[in-house]
Amino acid sequence: MTIRALHVASELYPLLKTGGLADVTGALPPALIELGADVRVLLPGFPSVLAGLADLKSVAPLARSFGARQAALEQGTLANGVVVYVVRADAFYERPGNPYLDAQHVPYGDNAQRFALLGWSAAQLAQHIDPAWAPQIVHAHDWHAGLAPAYLKAAERDQHRRLARSVFTVHNLAYQGIFPAQQFGMLGLPPDFYGMHGVEFYGQMSFLKAGLYFADRLTTVSPTYAREIQTLAQGGGLDGLLRQRTHDLSGILNGVDYAVWKPSTDTLLPARYTDTRLAGKRVCKTSLQARFGLPQKSDVLLFGVVSRLTEQKGLDLLLATLPEIVRHGGQLVVFGTGDPALETGLQRVAQTHPESVAVELGFDETLAHAIIAGSDVVAVPSRFEPCGLTQLYALAYGSLPLVHRVGGLADTVVDASLENLADETATGFAFDRFDPESLASAIRRAFALYARRSEWKAAQQRAMREDFGWGASAERYLALYRELT
Repeated sequence: MTIRALHVASELYPLLKTGGLADVTGALPPALIELGADVRVLLPGFPSVLAGLADLKSVAPLARSFGARQAALEQGTLANGVVVYVVRADAFYERPGNPYLDAQHVPYGDNAQRFALLGWSAAQLAQHIDPAWAPQIVHAHDWHAGLAPAYLKAAERDQHRRLARSVFTVHNLAYQGIFPAQQFGMLGLPPDFYGMHGVEFYGQMSFLKAGLYFADRLTTVSPTYAREIQTLAQGGGLDGLLRQRTHDLSGILNGVDYAVWKPSTDTLLPARYTDTRLAGKRVCKTSLQARFGLPQKSDVLLFGVVSRLTEQKGLDLLLATLPEIVRHGGQLVVFGTGDPALETGLQRVAQTHPESVAVELGFDETLAHAIIAGSDVVAVPSRFEPCGLTQLYALAYGSLPLVHRVGGLADTVVDASLENLADETATGFAFDRFDPESLASAIRRAFALYARRSEWKAAQQRAMREDFGWGASAERYLALYRELT
């Protein structure tokens, strides 16, 4: 029996990307289709989404618009053949720039309505609003889609029948979609859905909590993160609910789309390479040094950072530990954008040590690939990290990841301790305590290993042979769907 599943999310690579969520929604549906599932995606009609879909056609008008004047469901196709439904409500989605924030970086005042419409539309698809197709599984991603399981449960209660089973995936528990309680009325959910056993969250309402409470099954993006979010320290006020639902919660590691991230075929690089032919990696390194105006020395240990410049990503800790890299004669390239204080702090160090540190603010996919390939070490010192994809890209490119041992980072990088080097399992550098001493110690380990060239190369080759493709993860999601249906 072919399982029909609808993925509901706010973004999808290559149409729209602000973070790792887009990489997952871009790669997981095709991986599931390859395993024989019938998978479609539902997205809001943002300008870049509409522009990137072929043969867009109307499916049905939507009876509710949540104040958008008019709303309709349309359908198009991605270049890879995946069918995408689009919620067409131009008053809500046709806005330039960031999909969630206005020009002043403030969340749009109507975000509750914009994403309630997305969740409600998902429940409509489960009720055959498209006569040609309806899902058996509605798989909602993050708070933007958090109301989909709630609208589904409400419709089932109303109609006294099972419509579809639901899965809710938390990509980052820190973003909870919290709105004032006064806005509950306009959602059109049953009154008893507002309460501790429902969408209410400390006197407000949380779309994320709605997903966690009403979905049949819960997943998050790594086994370690699934355990961490059930603790007071990392549960974001939802740890009690998550502990109650511990038997419904599984951690399934995100995968890498090796069609996009593979150094032997990556057309965005100045030279390509493999684990047995690493000469191209040296070309990538000198090219990266030239691009950032650093001395082009092949024997210098080059650290790379491609990240949102935020405290979550541990960039404040890296800033505090930068002297360690400079003192040992290393180089650091930082590319990203985020917290103005961190941007300024990093730029200041770059001005003081122009021969060692280079910083560029912004985001560009081509440059991201160049940094991952050209660096010897890619630093991902996150305070917490649900899964993390950067370290997986780094492994594939033979750029040893330097990570804080949390979440998906703990699940994917094996520290170059003496015993792991002896056992030939080491693939990077991991530190346990989130403090400057621990990070500095890991940085020193990186310099020490780099001095032993044959061991360094062996670790590089091991890293490049790791397989974190979507195949295994897609198998686990499919097994979960089968259990539910």
